Amino acid sequence: MNYPKRLIEVDLPIKRISAHARREKSIRHGHISTMHIWWARRPLAACRAVICAALWFDPADEDCPPKFREVVRREMRKWARDSRGLMSAESYDHFEAVQKKPSLLDDEMLRTLLLDFIADFANWDNSTRREYLETSRALTEAAHLAAGGEPGTRPLVVDPFAGGGAIPLEALRVGADAFASDLNPVAVLLNKVVLEYIPRYGQQLADEVRKWGAWVKAEAEKELAEFYPKDPDGATPVAYLWARTITCEGPGCGAEVPLIRSLNLAKKGKESVALGLVTNAKTKAIDFKLHIGGTNGSEGTVKRGSVTCPVCGYTTSVVSVRKQLKASSGGADNSRLLAVVNRSGEGKTYRGASSEDIAAVERARKSVDRKSVLNETELPLMSGVFNVPIYGMTRWDLLFSSRQLLTAKLLSEKIEDAARSMSSTSKNAELATSVKVLLAFALDKYLDFRSTLCAWINVGEKIGHTFGRQALGMIFDWTEGVPFGDISGSWERSIEYIGEFLEKEAQAGMKTGSVEQASAQQHPLPSDSVQAFITDPPYYNAVPYADLSDFFYLWLRKNLSKEFPSLFASKIAPKDDELCEMSGWDNVRYPHKDAGFYEAGMKIAFEEGRRLCVPNGIGVVVFAHKSTAGWETLLSALIDSGWIVTGSWAIDTERSGRLRAMGSAALASSIHLVCRPRENADGSVRDNDIGDWRDVLRELPIRIHEWMPRLAKEGVVGADAIFACLGPALEVFSRYSRVEKPSGEQVTLREYLEYVWAAVAKEALTLIFAGATDADVTGFEEDARLTAMWLWTLFAGAKPEDDKQATDADAEGDSDDEEPSGKSAKPGGFTLEYDAARKIAQGLGAHLEELTKLIEVKGDKARLLPVAERTKHLFGKDEAEAPRRGKKKDKQAKLFDTLDEVEAEIGGWGDKSAPQLGDTVLDRVHQAMILFAAGRGDATKRFLVDDGVGNDERFWRLANALSALYPSGGDEKRWVDGVLARKKGLGF
Repeated sequence: MNYPKRLIEVDLPIKRISAHARREKSIRHGHISTMHIWWARRPLAACRAVICAALWFDPADEDCPPKFREVVRREMRKWARDSRGLMSAESYDHFEAVQKKPSLLDDEMLRTLLLDFIADFANWDNSTRREYLETSRALTEAAHLAAGGEPGTRPLVVDPFAGGGAIPLEALRVGADAFASDLNPVAVLLNKVVLEYIPRYGQQLADEVRKWGAWVKAEAEKELAEFYPKDPDGATPVAYLWARTITCEGPGCGAEVPLIRSLNLAKKGKESVALGLVTNAKTKAIDFKLHIGGTNGSEGTVKRGSVTCPVCGYTTSVVSVRKQLKASSGGADNSRLLAVVNRSGEGKTYRGASSEDIAAVERARKSVDRKSVLNETELPLMSGVFNVPIYGMTRWDLLFSSRQLLTAKLLSEKIEDAARSMSSTSKNAELATSVKVLLAFALDKYLDFRSTLCAWINVGEKIGHTFGRQALGMIFDWTEGVPFGDISGSWERSIEYIGEFLEKEAQAGMKTGSVEQASAQQHPLPSDSVQAFITDPPYYNAVPYADLSDFFYLWLRKNLSKEFPSLFASKIAPKDDELCEMSGWDNVRYPHKDAGFYEAGMKIAFEEGRRLCVPNGIGVVVFAHKSTAGWETLLSALIDSGWIVTGSWAIDTERSGRLRAMGSAALASSIHLVCRPRENADGSVRDNDIGDWRDVLRELPIRIHEWMPRLAKEGVVGADAIFACLGPALEVFSRYSRVEKPSGEQVTLREYLEYVWAAVAKEALTLIFAGATDADVTGFEEDARLTAMWLWTLFAGAKPEDDKQATDADAEGDSDDEEPSGKSAKPGGFTLEYDAARKIAQGLGAHLEELTKLIEVKGDKARLLPVAERTKHLFGKDEAEAPRRGKKKDKQAKLFDTLDEVEAEIGGWGDKSAPQLGDTVLDRVHQAMILFAAGRGDATKRFLVDDGVGNDERFWRLANALSALYPSGGDEKRWVDGVLARKKGLGF
C-alpha cells in the first residue's frame, strides 16, 4: 500500500547533520558519553535528526495529511519569530526569502524550512533550548495525530538494541514515547537513567548525586590516607608512573629491566621532562634520573614486545617477555616506580620515587585479599580483543594493582554505606536507588582510568583510560592516578561529569519512557503497537559488547545485585544470545556464533520489529561495517524478514582523522537504512509480489545515477557513498517478495548485490572523471579504471590528516603487544578487503587475477601496489626485486638505483633514446611520475614530447584524476603533481 512519505524518505541535510555529529565527539561536558562508556554509541545529533525526519511527513508529498501541513506552516513561522538569533545562516536566508516574498512559501519551500529546522536542531547547543523542544514536540504530535494516533498519546519509538541509550533519549527529546530494551544489564541500567530517572527527578537527581558523591569521598579519604601519603613539603601527588619488569636473559646478566616505551614524560616546550636510565654494570642495577628542560632520548627499553637491557644490551624476545610476565600474573605488583607526578598550581612537577611511596604500596598489598574482590572471575583470551591473558592477566582482578584494587573495593563499600544512609533518611526509595546506580556508574568511570592498562599521555600530561579502543591490549609502563584530586578519572571528576550530564538533560523536561531487559528476538511488546522501529544493531563482528562490558558488570553486580536481582543473576554478562559473529575471535567459547548465527538471529529480530510496527509505520536501521560479508549478512536478514528498504543516508559520525575505509576497522559514516513493512493493511506480510529480473536490472542503474550525485553534493563519496547507495538499490529489489528470472529461478540478494556494485562502480567513475561520458570512461584501460575507483573508495572525501590512517588497512594495534621486531614491516600501497576489491573490479570489467603487476592479493586483503614498487615492471625489469618503501631518503635512493640499473642494461638513455612506453595509459602516467621523482628531466621531456605520450589527452585526464585521488602528503601525490606542473611548459 502507498502511505504518505516521511521526510527521511525524500531528503535529509546530511552535510549539516554530519558537521554537528562530528563536533559532538569533542564535547566533554553534559554529554551522554560522559555518564558511562558504551562502545559505538551513536552521536545524539544524528539520532535526533533521523528520528525527527522519520516521524514527520514530507509536506511536499501529494499524500501528506493537510492537517500536518497546516501545523508545519504555523510552527515554522513561530520558530522563525522566536529563533532568529539561533538560526544557522542557511536557515536564516531561507526565512528571509519567504519574508520578502510570501508567495515562495509553497509546499516545496515548507519542506526546505523543515529540513533547515532539523539541521539546526542537530546542533548540540540547541538540544535543550525551549524554542527547538517546543517546535519539535508540536510537529511530532501533529504527525502522530495525522497518522491516526489517539489524542493524548505519543508515537512510540522502539529500540531493541538500545545499548548506550542515544536513540531512546532523542526519541523522548523530540516528543515521542520510547521503549528501550537490551540483553546487556549494563546497557539496561544506562537506559533506565536516561528514560526513567532523569525525566522523573531532573535537577534533584543531579543534586543528590553530587551530595552523596562528596559524602563517599569524605568517608573513603579518611581510610585511604595511609596508602596515598603526601610529600614531606605538603605537595600532593596526583599520579604514579610505573613499569612492569622482567629479568634480563642475557648471558651472565640477570638485571631487573623496567619495560618502558618512551623516556619522555612530558612534552611542553622548554619545560619538557624526560627519564634517564642510570646503569651499573657491576651490580646489574638500573636506576632513574629526571631530566628537566630537555629530553634524554625518546626510546625506552621495549619495542614491539621485545625488551633490550640497558646494562648488557641483550634483547629478550617477546616470547620470553610474555612467559616471565605470565609467571607474575601480569607483573602489576612487581612493577618499578619510575616517577611521581605532583600538581603544582596550574601545572605538574615530577620527582623520583621515595621510600615512603614504596612503603605505602607495600601496606596496600598486605591489606587486600585480591582473589576475594571479584571472586576470581576468569578473563578469557580473545584474539585481537583480550590479549592481556597472554601476559598472565587471566582474571579480571589482575587488571589492577593491589593498591588500585584496595581503593576500588573501599569506594564500593562506601557506596553501600551511602545507600543505607539514603534509605534511612529518604522517603523516596526509588530516588535513593537511582542515586546509588549513578554512584556505581561513577565508580565505573573511575575504574576506566584506574587499571594497569592506563598509559601516561605525555602530550597534555594526563592519564589515558583503559578502553582507549574496544579491546584490552597490554600496556607495559602504566599510570596509577590517585583516587581524589585534580587529575584524569578521579572520583570527583567522575561525579562531576555525571552531575553535568544529569543537569543538562534535566533542562529538556522530557517525559518518562520504558526500559526492560529483553532479547530483540523475543520482544515483550504486542503486535502493531509501535510507530517507529529505530535501532543500531550490533555490527556483525566489529564490537564484542558483552565481553567488554564484563569490566564494568562485575563491579556493578557487587553494588546493585540486591536492587536488580534479575539483571545481575549471572556471574558475568549474558553472552549466549548476543547477536554478534564471534567465532573468529574466540572459537573455543563461541564456535556456533558464525555468520549463519548472526544472520538467522538478525532475521528474527527484524521480523519482531516488523511485527511490532503498525502497517504505515517506519523503520530505520543503522549499520557501519568494513566488510561486504557483514553488509550482505545484515541486508539478507532485513529483507528476508519482510522489510522494504526505501532509502539510505550516510551520516558522518566520526572525528576528523578517523577515516579508515573499507579495508580497515570502520567507515567514516554510519549508513541509515530507511525501511517500511512489506505488509497489507491488516498487518499480514505481502508474499505474492513477484518481480521481473529484467525490470529490476533496467531500473537499478537509473536509481544509482539519480542517487550518487546527490550524495556527492552532500560530501558523501568513496566507501561511504558505495554503501549509501544500497538504499535506492535495495528499494528496487526489496519491494518484491521475490525476484525471478524468465526461467522462474529466484534471484538471491547476494547475486543482486554483485550487480549493485557494478552499477555503483560505473557511476562513480563518471564522478571521478568529472564531466566524462560513459564512452570517455571506457576509453581508459581496465587498470586505470580500477586504480581510480580503488583510490576513490579509500580516499575520496578524506582530509589531509586522514590520509595516513586510511592507507593502513589494519585495525589499530596494541601499543605494546606487538610481534617480534624481526617480523617484516607492513608493505606500502593501498589495501582493501579482497571481496570488496573483487566486486569493484568485476563491476569495471577487470579481473584481479589478470592484474598481478598492479594488484597483490594475500589472504582476505588486496593491495594496490605503490608506484615506486612498479618501477621494475614499468621499465622492463620484472624479474628483479622491486624497490621497497622505506624512509624517504632510502626510498628515493633505491628509485635512483633501479633506474640506473635499467638504463645500464639497455646501454643508456642517449639524446634520442628514452624508456620504452608502457602498454596502458596508467603505465605511462606511472612511468612519467617515476622519471620526475628520480630527477630525470631530460628523459621526462623526451618521454612526453618526442615519444608523443603527452599528445594523448587521456594521459592528462588520468593524471589530473590521480592527483585528486592520491592522499595528500604522499609520494604519489607529489610525483603526479610534478608531472602536471610541466604540462604547460612543454607546450601541452
